[in-house]
Amino acid sequence: MNILIADDHAIVRKGLVELIHEGYPVATITEAVNGQQVLDQINKQAWSIILMDISMPGRNGIETLKQIRANGNKTPILILSAYPEDQYAIRVLKAGASGYLSKEIATDELLGAVTRVLSGKKYISAAVAEKLATTQTQTQEENLFEILSDREMQILQLIASGKTATQIANEISLSINTISTYRARLLEKLSLSNNAELTRYALDNGLV
Repeated sequence: MNILIADDHAIVRKGLVELIHEGYPVATITEAVNGQQVLDQINKQAWSIILMDISMPGRNGIETLKQIRANGNKTPILILSAYPEDQYAIRVLKAGASGYLSKEIATDELLGAVTRVLSGKKYISAAVAEKLATTQTQTQEENLFEILSDREMQILQLIASGKTATQIANEISLSINTISTYRARLLEKLSLSNNAELTRYALDNGLV
C-alpha cells in the first residue's frame, strides 16, 4: 500500500505518519510539502490514497485536488484541515475529495476515515451530514460565503488573519495587484467596505 501525505508542516506530517502506521504498519508512506510535489508524485506512480492539507504554499489543496481530477486521476483523496469542517467539507467534496477531516481528530477516527475511503466510500462526519441535509433549506444570506470561489475564500481567511496584501502575495505566489483584485471582489460579493468588515464577517461565520 502506497500512501502520500501532503502538508507543509513537518511536525504535522510526522504525526500523520505515526498515526497511519498504527493501523497500517507495512504501508509505504511518502511525504510532500506542496501541491506541485503532489502532482509530481502522482505522475511517478499509483497511490492507494492521498492525505492532503488545504492550506499549502503556492497551489493549495483544493486547487491541487481539482487539477488531479481534471487530469482524470481517481485516486482516493482525504482532505485534512484546521479550517471549520462545516464551512469547507462540502466545498472539497464537490471538488472531488473522498472525504474531509479536521486535524483535531482522534487516532481511531483518522484510521476509520482512511479505511472507509480505501474501500471506495466517502467519509463525512455527522456534522457534515447534517450540513448537507440542511443546505437546501437555508437562505441565500445565510450561505453568502458559499458564492465565493476557493481562491476568494483563501484570501478572505488570510485577510482575516491580519496579513497584508504583500504577505498574502508572497504566501500564495500571486502578485499584489492580483490580491487587490480578489479583495475588491470580496468586498463587492459580500457587500462590505473594508478589511475590518471582512475580518468581522469571517469571524462571525466561523471561517477562521
